[in-house]
Amino acid sequence: MTPKALLLTDMVAVPIREVLSAVDEASSGLVAKDEVLVVTQCDSLKGKLPIRSASLDVFVSVVKAPEFFNEQWLEEIGRVMKPSGKVMVQLLLKFDQRSHQQYATLERKLLMAGFADVASVKSNAILDFNGSQAITIMCKKASWSMGSSFALKKERKAIPKLQIDDELDLIDEDSLLTEEDLKKPVLPADQDCGVGSSRKACKNCTCGRAEAEEKVQLGLTAEQIYNPQSACGNCGLGDAFRCSGCPYKGLPPFMLGEKVSLPGNFLAADI
Repeated sequence: MTPKALLLTDMVAVPIREVLSAVDEASSGLVAKDEVLVVTQCDSLKGKLPIRSASLDVFVSVVKAPEFFNEQWLEEIGRVMKPSGKVMVQLLLKFDQRSHQQYATLERKLLMAGFADVASVKSNAILDFNGSQAITIMCKKASWSMGSSFALKKERKAIPKLQIDDELDLIDEDSLLTEEDLKKPVLPADQDCGVGSSRKACKNCTCGRAEAEEKVQLGLTAEQIYNPQSACGNCGLGDAFRCSGCPYKGLPPFMLGEKVSLPGNFLAADI
């Protein structure tokens, strides 16, 4: 008969009654007594179990050395377990500063080996070894195998249908417009100079744009441009005769009382 449960221990002998009780606890009574295989002195197996793959429903292990569960043994346990098969691991430890670290390390190893629902549980000690206390960890083999894939079912929410009552009085949006809203807007009349897209003063500008542009260009007021005066009398002679605060500094010479303007070649290079 092919066994459905396995108890693995590194001890020489174990009491059968406690073993069957532990298997019954782990399997919730689903495994019969004659379907349990007990393997002692498991160190001699060197990480290989004489059991075919995916045949066990329950695996129970009682060991004294936490380092027993290396990568090879955890891989072998996963091989012989059925999907969703239950695993009970009981460590016999003396409580000291290292016991909690050893327990946490074993939990992490089980998780990294692919076992699910890893958690510690309260359970009676299967074996009594020199006054050591038992720490029991329960987990199960995942229901899926490594490399498997499945489609995700995306929930589709139905869009609620909009019910329109034909008898419902709807407001005509045209009725919301007043006579003032329907009037065509009146555009402002063009200025005398007819400013174009370039937004520059025309040749015969009469709107004042030419004066404003020249004021910005020269940095002077309209009075200083059209009727230049000089308190010192040297402003029109050129920069060589002007004082440091002269408003006309940088401009070419001009005649006092006449309009100040820039020649056409003012910005041309000298070279």
